[in-house]
Amino acid sequence: MTLPDKATLRAEARVARRKLATLEPLAAERAAAHAEQLPAARFVAVYRAMGSELDPEPLARILIAAGASVCLPVVHERDAPMIFRRWSPGEPLELDAAGCPAPLPLAETVDPDLIVTPLLAFDDHGGRLGQGGGFYDRTFAARPEAMRIGFAFSGQRVDRLPMDRHDVALHGVLTETGYTAARKV
Repeated sequence: MTLPDKATLRAEARVARRKLATLEPLAAERAAAHAEQLPAARFVAVYRAMGSELDPEPLARILIAAGASVCLPVVHERDAPMIFRRWSPGEPLELDAAGCPAPLPLAETVDPDLIVTPLLAFDDHGGRLGQGGGFYDRTFAARPEAMRIGFAFSGQRVDRLPMDRHDVALHGVLTETGYTAARKV
């Protein structure tokens, strides 16, 4: 069986995710309600949702209430792993080198134990289809000890994704139906 190329998969996944965002407006809150299923972590990296990405802010609020510290990724060089700065919902943000909202430089730089990542599609084997910039794969490779968790609509699951040598598998995915550990990482 031949898998479609990643550009085709990305285009199809973007359309599907936009549709899911319209059909499931409370999915982020429902996913956040399953936060206790996540592996324990002192520092949890989330992201600022852009477009139709599932918004992890409800998850961040629950994690903070449970005693975890939250941080956001910062792209400081386009071809380097991201760094992470401590953040709480409501704190000011500025655009980083990739044009994504990020904490101000005065925020403390931290090393997350768990990295929650956006995605376009995922499979049950830890496969993740991202936007194609490689930011998360470079970061995962530089931080192999951190747990890697996708945050997505359950409808973003596909049978199997093509994985290149540089792709780093997820440990699991949190959706509005709960947490599912990858079958093989």
